[in-house]
Amino acid sequence: MANVPLLQADWPAPAHVHAVVTTRAGGVSTAPWDSLNLGTHVDDNPADVAQNRARLQQALCSVATCMEPQWLNQVHGIRVLEASADTVLHASGALPAADAVTTTVAGLPCVVMTADCLPVFFCDRAGTRVAVAHAGWRGLCDGVLEATVQTFADPAQVMAWMGPAIGPSAFEVGEEVREAFVAKQADAARAFVPSPNAGRWLADIYLLARLRLSAVGVMAVSGGGRCTFTEGETFFSYRRDGRTGRMASVIWLSGA
Repeated sequence: MANVPLLQADWPAPAHVHAVVTTRAGGVSTAPWDSLNLGTHVDDNPADVAQNRARLQQALCSVATCMEPQWLNQVHGIRVLEASADTVLHASGALPAADAVTTTVAGLPCVVMTADCLPVFFCDRAGTRVAVAHAGWRGLCDGVLEATVQTFADPAQVMAWMGPAIGPSAFEVGEEVREAFVAKQADAARAFVPSPNAGRWLADIYLLARLRLSAVGVMAVSGGGRCTFTEGETFFSYRRDGRTGRMASVIWLSGA
């Protein structure tokens, strides 16, 4: 079996909820996509990406599920796809445009890809629904996390785990980004500190996500301790490298 390291989400989810994040290790892609690039849109050799995805599928199969994952065409929006056997398309099909995916179907892996943007996993305390969202700053500001929470019956019963993203010491943004967040939520101002570069800010994407989730009643939020930008041996980072690969954040419910 291919050796594909999987980071396990460290959260108090029910035992039949599984959430993992890939690293850059365990694949066949060459530099600058080395080695487990799972993105088909970053100019990597398509045959290498296909082999990397097959390796991920094999790794997931060894853990709990052998169903084909639900991949997305991510567009930095807020649409949430309700995944089912009917929505899962093969590589030759047109992937649905969305930035979050949710399901109640046992065994169906839901996937988002990132390389600095924030992946956020969700489940309810009963483990009847799972979801994962891709939150770049635009999607986060526009409400992709809130839209994902709305797919659950009761936000108070939802828990979330934040996967690896660009850390607060590396995420430099302009004044327009700070203004956009503060216009939506005044308390967001405390997630920005002045950068050494004049007119720029260092943004804490983890804090921004916590504030948005708290505002809609999701209080059980964990994770947020990794930095894709500084942990170059482990993670891809678009901000750091430009041409680079993508990690996958995958969540599913146990079942046949």
